[in-house]
Amino acid sequence: MSLYTTEAPIIITCNKRLAPYLDQEVKDLGYKIEEAFITGVRIKGTINDCIKLNLNLYCASQVLYSLEQFEAQSPDHVYNHLVKMAWEDILPDPGYFSVTSNVQHPTINNGMFANLRVKDAIVDRLRDKRGNRPSTGSELVGAVIHLFWKHDYAEIFVDTSGDSLARHGYRKIPGRAPMLEALASATILASKWDKTSPFINPMCGSGTLAIEAALIASKTRPGLFRDNFAFMHLQGYDKEVYYNEMYVLEDQIIEVSGLRILATDISEMAVNNARKNAIAAGVADMIEFSVCDFADTEVPEGGNGVFFVNPEYGDRLGDVDELEETYGRIGDFMKQKCKGYFGYVFTGNLDLAKKIGLKAKRRIEFYTSTIDCRLLEYELYAGTRDIKINIPQEN
Repeated sequence: MSLYTTEAPIIITCNKRLAPYLDQEVKDLGYKIEEAFITGVRIKGTINDCIKLNLNLYCASQVLYSLEQFEAQSPDHVYNHLVKMAWEDILPDPGYFSVTSNVQHPTINNGMFANLRVKDAIVDRLRDKRGNRPSTGSELVGAVIHLFWKHDYAEIFVDTSGDSLARHGYRKIPGRAPMLEALASATILASKWDKTSPFINPMCGSGTLAIEAALIASKTRPGLFRDNFAFMHLQGYDKEVYYNEMYVLEDQIIEVSGLRILATDISEMAVNNARKNAIAAGVADMIEFSVCDFADTEVPEGGNGVFFVNPEYGDRLGDVDELEETYGRIGDFMKQKCKGYFGYVFTGNLDLAKKIGLKAKRRIEFYTSTIDCRLLEYELYAGTRDIKINIPQEN
């Protein structure tokens, strides 16, 4: 059986509350969603499909290719099943592999023990078939095998990603409390931004929102910033498939004429770091960086774009009392300077959000780390709403 041509279930995972945006991304790549759940979607495909998915997705974390499903009542049952599988057809010789797991079973109170039983089964099988012991470790730099085990249901996967896809790889200087790249992408995809109108990002920090906006608008995929994926360390890996997919990624990049992305921060160091990150992402020429108080940020008139800000919210950064004034100023700024725009405020403190003084049209749920957050959407009318009145015509 060739994993590269044999279709099997593929689970694409993501951080909690990103699934709707991942779902749409996967559909846009031409795949049929067979099941959607809170932290991902399931489709059917080959390892070659996994290569394409790894390279293209903004919101994903891992791409898992299912090898087998089986029943397991104990760690020994897991071992006994896995030691019979043909790992010599999956893992190269010589090779290095790691094991990860998601386990909810009464016999396991330490996930590392489940990982150990998986590793033992694979090592014993390969030692029996090849006469030598493969290298193993916790670093996700080679092949990765993933065990899902809940109650008596177990499924063993090849994790074709390795390190999480949620970190897009260009951000060399993260700054303080940075926004996860996949989360930033999802919030932008959740907005009403049309990818051609102005994108205004004060308080830009390390530049993640502005950079992700530039990547999305120019159709620059995250896979371009990584040179190591777990699928590269599987038996039979054909690098030509990977290179062909990379050529497709490079060819589809577009230049968006007239697009303005403005990113500002009061910290000169933050702006310098954001600019370096944008250079690493290849989009520095798409973003206008400047050092200023957010209230002095330029907002192009008649742009009909979006104002997008991720202020501190008092959990990790900022003093809540001082931030009340900041949130009030954000509301004033949107009312006075952003007429005709959609305003977006990403925050984990809804009490502070009340200080904005505007009624949110939508409250979109997200998480950052373990913090329950909202993306608040404000429709900032340019003037009095048009009201159509039917006036009887004189004869």
